[in-house]
Amino acid sequence: MKKLNEILSEIGISKVKLAKYLGVSRQMVYNYLEMDDVNMWPLEKKMKLFNLFQIKSSDEIKNIKITNDFIKHANSLINDNNSVIVEKGNISFDGLSNADQALLNDIIFLLKEDLEEDNSSTTSTICKYLYYFLQAIENTPEIKYMLGYVAKTTGFINPNEFAFEEDNQFAFESILYSAIVLYNNGSASKSKLIESHKKFVQEIETKNEEKLSRTQELNSAKVQALKELGYTEINEDNATEVLEKMAEIQSRKI
Repeated sequence: MKKLNEILSEIGISKVKLAKYLGVSRQMVYNYLEMDDVNMWPLEKKMKLFNLFQIKSSDEIKNIKITNDFIKHANSLINDNNSVIVEKGNISFDGLSNADQALLNDIIFLLKEDLEEDNSSTTSTICKYLYYFLQAIENTPEIKYMLGYVAKTTGFINPNEFAFEEDNQFAFESILYSAIVLYNNGSASKSKLIESHKKFVQEIETKNEEKLSRTQELNSAKVQALKELGYTEINEDNATEVLEKMAEIQSRKI
C-alpha cells in the first residue's frame, strides 16, 4: 500500500479526486489506503483502480513505472466529466473554463465531505471563517500571500513559486516564517504576547468604530438628501440625483 500511495502522490491524484473517481467518500478512501492489501477492497472499487493504473492484478502495482503515457491515462480517467458528479445546487458554473469548473467542484466536494463527517460545530465554523477569508481577499492582498505560504509549507507547490507580486510575497513569507518559528518554539514571552494581542484587539475595535461612524454618516447624509429633494426613498429613478445630493451634503462639512 505504500507503493500505491507513492504512485498517487507522484502523479498528482489527491484523495478527493480518487474518492470522486471511485464513487466513495474521502474518509472511505483513507480507510482503503490503510488496508494491508488492495485485494481487501470491494471488487468494484479494486477493478476501477486496476483500470486507472492499466493493470490486471495487485501484484503489478510494485512494478508500475511512471511515464508520461501512464500519467496522461490516469489523469484522463480521473478528470473525465462522466466520473465527476458536479453538485451545483443553485450555483451556475456557466462561463467558467473546464479547469475552473473542476477546481470549484473539488472545493465544494471537499467542504461537503468535511461538514458531513464532523457533527460538532468546529468544521462549520472553519467553513464560515473560510467564507469571510474569501470575502476579504479583494481588500486585503496579504491574504493571497497567506494562501501561497500554506500551499508551499504543505508541499502542494514549489517554495520558489511566486504567483503574485513577487517582492511583496517574498517579504511576507519570510516574515510569516519567522513568526511561525517563534510560535512553534514557544520563544515569545507571555507578557509580550499579551501586550501584542491587546494592541491587535484595540486596532480592530478602532477600525470597527470608524466603519460604524462612516455608516452613520452616510445614513445621515442620505436622510438629509431625501428630505431636501422631497423624496421618501431611493429608487432607480432618483438614485443618481440622491447620490449627487449626498456628495454635496458631505462636501459642506469640509
